Amino acid sequence: MAESHHDAGIEHLLREVAPQVLGAVARRFRDFSLAEDAVQEAMIAAFKQWPQEGVPANPRGWLIQVAGRRLTDHVRSEIARRERETAIAAEGESFSPELEIEADMDPDDTLILLFMCCHPALSASSAIALTLRAVGGLTTAEIANAFLVPEATMAQRISRAKQTIKASVVRFHLPAAHERTERLPTVLHVLYLIFSEGYASSIGSRLQRLDLAREAIRLTRNIQVLLPENAEVAGLLALMLLTDARRPARTGPDEELIPLDRQDRTLWDRAEIAEGIELLTRALSKGSVGLYQLQAAIAAVHDESERVEDTDWAQIVALYELLRRVSPSPMVTLNHAIAAAMVHGAAKGLELLRALDGDPRIAGHYRLHAVRAHLLEKIGDREGAIKHYRNAATRTTSIPERNYLMTQAARLAGD
Repeated sequence: MAESHHDAGIEHLLREVAPQVLGAVARRFRDFSLAEDAVQEAMIAAFKQWPQEGVPANPRGWLIQVAGRRLTDHVRSEIARRERETAIAAEGESFSPELEIEADMDPDDTLILLFMCCHPALSASSAIALTLRAVGGLTTAEIANAFLVPEATMAQRISRAKQTIKASVVRFHLPAAHERTERLPTVLHVLYLIFSEGYASSIGSRLQRLDLAREAIRLTRNIQVLLPENAEVAGLLALMLLTDARRPARTGPDEELIPLDRQDRTLWDRAEIAEGIELLTRALSKGSVGLYQLQAAIAAVHDESERVEDTDWAQIVALYELLRRVSPSPMVTLNHAIAAAMVHGAAKGLELLRALDGDPRIAGHYRLHAVRAHLLEKIGDREGAIKHYRNAATRTTSIPERNYLMTQAARLAGD
């Protein structure tokens, strides 16, 4: 058991440092696709060696060194090596196959990698998918879940994005101010998705992945330093903090899911809530209200309610109606239906859900079944609720969510 726990700790560490290692190697060797392959090989080597030999004092440096050597071997075996050296020499930089570990570590590498993957040569969807792989460390299946598309479709999209990046000969550097502004919407969407996967993991036995959530918050803070007056950056950071503040109350002693209306609100992180509300207040004072500010405002209404009974659902409904105009999506409609049911009754919520039944992006999604089950239970349709709870459970790939949904179905069946 101890060995298994140790291996899990190593896997967690590798996931956490992988984007930083990829950033450093891609910056030095100027080839994103080859750098990604080399980093994967280095991580495999680490997972084999570290359990027996121990984790090195500088894990990132070890991985950079190994990946650098692998990539150097490849470069030396290719005719293109001389062309690459010439190009780097023309930029006034020396090419050293042996990486200087400490000198090569740049705290901005991951941020640069983030902006590079969101290059305008890519479509927005391809850029987001590639960045979720490179920066977020998400699997293809997890990314496919976020986009509501089949895994095979997402694998093709990521492969094409890598080829586009390679063909465009993108230089590894932090883009100029005007380029950052151009890429910013895609960057923010990527960070939102990385955080969302960390807060509510879509696949596997864990409900939450703290490493992803923390990395998304860290990168968003860094972007706010670059763009301190941007209201949407502040809005996104506020949304993350206001949402992350509830994390300690989201799981029980056996890692079971605890829904918002049953959480112990004394466990919520009040410091994160205070920082999030301060950020949101400043962002809203700038005049223009965007997607992330609206979502942060909804999160703030929940977080400022000491008891679930105190929640101002009418205000939440109004915010969702505005959000539907600013950025319509199936998930926004779904959440709007939940809020409307709290104000106008479950029948109203069910009426709003019917608009989603013909939307292929969400018609078979587990959340639509789960929300419908909850509302059917509210109006007294026990059989319908059991059916949809079970349908939702068979469709989710998250084990904690599946267990929760099956528990709800069993509770109703046993009443």
